[in-house]
Parts: sequence; structure tokens; C-alpha cells
Amino acid sequence: MDEVQIISTYKTILTITHQMLKAAQGNNWEKLFALEQECKKLTHTLITNPPQRILSADTQKRKIEIIHQILVCDAKIRDITEPWMAHLQKLLVPYSQTTSAKWSKYH
Repeated sequence: MDEVQIISTYKTILTITHQMLKAAQGNNWEKLFALEQECKKLTHTLITNPPQRILSADTQKRKIEIIHQILVCDAKIRDITEPWMAHLQKLLVPYSQTTSAKWSKYH
């Protein structure tokens, strides 16, 4: 990938990450999951298509700025999803324990 493609891909990831944050804020878990899959594809593209040459200092700086913005959004998303996941875990544990107890009764 050349510098323009790399920065463009990072910008697209940032845009999707902003959309993921909005989805998380709206409790739209299906959309969040779908957007997460898009990010994974783009990240895979970056990993499997390394730069054709060393990035210029300006491009490297811009890339780092975008990554920082992505990480800020990601932290905000985790602030929303982690408590929800903990709540879901609490709901599932009693079910899991009940199911395990019933299952072990037959084995």
C-alpha cells in the first residue's frame, strides 16, 4: 500500500469507530457487531499489505494521530460495553449453573 492508501484506510477505520461508538451509545449491539467486523477486515488489509516503502515523517505523524483518535473511541466503547457484558454475565451464570447441575445429574 502507498501512503495515501494507508492514511485513507486508517481514516475509514476511524469513521467506522465513531459509528461503533454511536451504536454502543444507542444500545444497537447488532450494528456494533457488524461495524466491528468491517474494522477487522480493514485492519487485516493493513496487516497483509504493508507499506511499499517507509512512511514519510508527516504521514507517520498523521497515522499516529488517527490511531490515537481510534483508541479514544475504543475506550469510550469499552466504557459502555464492559458494564453491559458484566451484567449479561451475571444473568447467564445462574442459567449456566442450573444447566450444569441438570447435566451432571445424568452423567
